[in-house]
Amino acid sequence: MKYYYWILCVAIILTGCKKDNTQNNGDYAFLGGEIINANNNFVVLSKSKHIIDTIKLDGNNRFIYKVNNLKSGLYTFKHGGEYQMVLLEPNDSIMFRLNTLEFDESLVYTGEGAKKNNYLINEFLRNEVEEKKVFKYCQLSAEDYQKEVDSLKNIKLKKLKKFKNKYDTSDLFNKIAHANIEYNYYFNKEIYPFVHYRGNKSDILNSLPKDFYNYRKNINYNDTFLKDYFVYNTFLRWNFSNISLKEHYKHSESNHFKSSNICYNLDRLVLIDSLVSNNQIKEDLLYHYTITFLNKSNSEKNNNTILKFYTNKSSNKEGKEDITRYANALNKLKPGAAFPEVKLIDANNTETSINAIIDSPVVICFWSQTYYEHFKESHHKIRKLKAKYPEVKFIVINIDDYGLEASLKVLKRNKIPFKGQYKFKKPHASREVLAVYPMTKAFIIDENQKIVNSKANIFARNFEEQLLGLINR
Repeated sequence: MKYYYWILCVAIILTGCKKDNTQNNGDYAFLGGEIINANNNFVVLSKSKHIIDTIKLDGNNRFIYKVNNLKSGLYTFKHGGEYQMVLLEPNDSIMFRLNTLEFDESLVYTGEGAKKNNYLINEFLRNEVEEKKVFKYCQLSAEDYQKEVDSLKNIKLKKLKKFKNKYDTSDLFNKIAHANIEYNYYFNKEIYPFVHYRGNKSDILNSLPKDFYNYRKNINYNDTFLKDYFVYNTFLRWNFSNISLKEHYKHSESNHFKSSNICYNLDRLVLIDSLVSNNQIKEDLLYHYTITFLNKSNSEKNNNTILKFYTNKSSNKEGKEDITRYANALNKLKPGAAFPEVKLIDANNTETSINAIIDSPVVICFWSQTYYEHFKESHHKIRKLKAKYPEVKFIVINIDDYGLEASLKVLKRNKIPFKGQYKFKKPHASREVLAVYPMTKAFIIDENQKIVNSKANIFARNFEEQLLGLINR
């Protein structure tokens, strides 16, 4: 009841604001919301990676914000590390309500402009559910797989047609909705050789129907309109991985594919450099694949080769400095090296040295509010590992820049005991020293505080073998 009363108040406020609009220049829109279980007291509104404003929540965790001089398109709102996109067009008055415990799943829009955004968020959620189904389809023959993904695409097109017939949709919405369907379909096609587990990748590529990738002739690798859109960027990553695979086999002496192969990774970076001219798109792709390679590789020589290519091709000074520091940190975290001295804060806000609590075989894991699903899944996995391997101590560290109270609130909500939970005293510096990327990264440390593995993953198939090896050393 209180929520609907608030919506009524908002409607009255917006009506009043519209009457005064003669004094404003340009188009505008209103965005407001209520956040259940808020992680902090603000929302950050951005467009194309540029922050528009940091909006403070009121005492009821609500806000109303007027976007002046509106440029129609996709905007991003972020709260507590989680984020989602919203389509804003002139005279929209959009309210949303969400619960941070189920950020995307709980998100509901109301008001002028709500229907198009509810359609888009529902499609986003359907794509997430559909992905698991598609991964199973990937084990089919290429012909049968194509029939299945064609069917999924046609269902979406019919739903969109029905939506457009029912509501008066804009050209902008239509463009985004169709791009969402098309690029998700293209993504499904690009992942097939990688997810399909029968035979080697070369045989799979050679067995594909001739028209399997016909859509590639129409791909725009420099789409300035879609450059900030998740589906487009996900497609680009898999597309470059795929076309690089074919390029790699032209000169590879082996049909056995390994994603960490230096030659394959250089082929991919070269293709990105040659096909992408838009600076933001190129920088994002080069950065992503360089840092991904560095995280997987155990060869300092190969790391330096990839790093040299990236620094020669990138014009992003900050990105080059970040990756160089990351590579240097990795070089100091090799097996046998002493674990770096890092200061932590426990649940009682007491400072401690991480090495002071490494007195037995240890696994160090990390979490962030930005990756909420990983947070839940990793803590569930750690609970099972603790029960199975009592000889091993698990140290779990929150890496966020938010205060201690924010992380304790998340732990409490999810009924996770505080024991073994810590925060970095200096998050930014500590993340760099330990090269915390990706979020699945974990350290395995022996009782002498020596690094056994600085690139472990508790979800990896061989992780428990590594634990047994640690225990039996």
